Amino acid sequence: MSKPRSLALPPRTRARRLVTARGDFAVLDAAPAGGRRGTVLLLPGYTGSKEDFLALLGPLGEAGYRAVAVDGRGQHESPGPRGRRAYRRRELALDAVAQAAALGDGPVHLVGHSFGGLVARAAAALAPGAFRSLTLLSSGPGPVARPQRIRVRVLRGALALLPKERVWQAMCLLDSRGEEPGAADPPELTAFLRRRWMRTRVAQLAGAGRLLLDGRDGTAELSALRMPLHIAYGADEAVWSPADLSAAAALTGAHHTVVAGAGHSPNVSHPEELAERLAAFWERADSPAGDGAATEVRTAP
Repeated sequence: MSKPRSLALPPRTRARRLVTARGDFAVLDAAPAGGRRGTVLLLPGYTGSKEDFLALLGPLGEAGYRAVAVDGRGQHESPGPRGRRAYRRRELALDAVAQAAALGDGPVHLVGHSFGGLVARAAAALAPGAFRSLTLLSSGPGPVARPQRIRVRVLRGALALLPKERVWQAMCLLDSRGEEPGAADPPELTAFLRRRWMRTRVAQLAGAGRLLLDGRDGTAELSALRMPLHIAYGADEAVWSPADLSAAAALTGAHHTVVAGAGHSPNVSHPEELAERLAAFWERADSPAGDGAATEVRTAP
């Protein structure tokens, strides 16, 4: 789960409903500071929401990009069915395709963080013409690391047996262990995190968890995509193995970014550095001869 450090909307950003052919979705829509160089669709991760990208929206806007972060179906402020079938990978991918179309800017750059990367990869395979490029942010085509697989299994099991409020309390207790005195989140952030958890459908949490536990390797699927690819993550990434992500970048020929000093959420911890690297990738991808591929890039802490 990404934890935003501030809930303040960046300049030129508005919260609104995005009306699509597959329903309405809650989004944060940030306009560029000057002339628009492109449009970016941002998909959040497991137990997350559009607010996970709050710190990134401003820097992307300063770089000239319209950036739209979305709550997926059943996630935080977007409505969603209760049934399990609604949260299969294809259904979520079709939502992303519809969201891209509803933005009205033609093919968009697609970024999926963590679980959102699984959805983004499926959407790109389903409708490659809808997207100018694909960035997997802290997300890989291979299986998640074993400790995270255990955590997701426990969470799914708890949701099947206990009320969401009880599960939330247990999660807070586990996440607070080892914290220094005075390290508690501000009350407004704590209230937001609880509200987001309670508003997210159990079926969405169960379905997303099921997809995260799917151990199939999607490297071949990723390699088959005919669009510029980017694999970006923090040097201290823990949900996927950094070695596996590096290998996937090499096998697919993807542009490869490692953010030094960052963990699973560079979008929160290092938004300026990440925006700079994303913009460099998109500029290369949009050039007449560019495919977005490049050797590994490391940013300073």
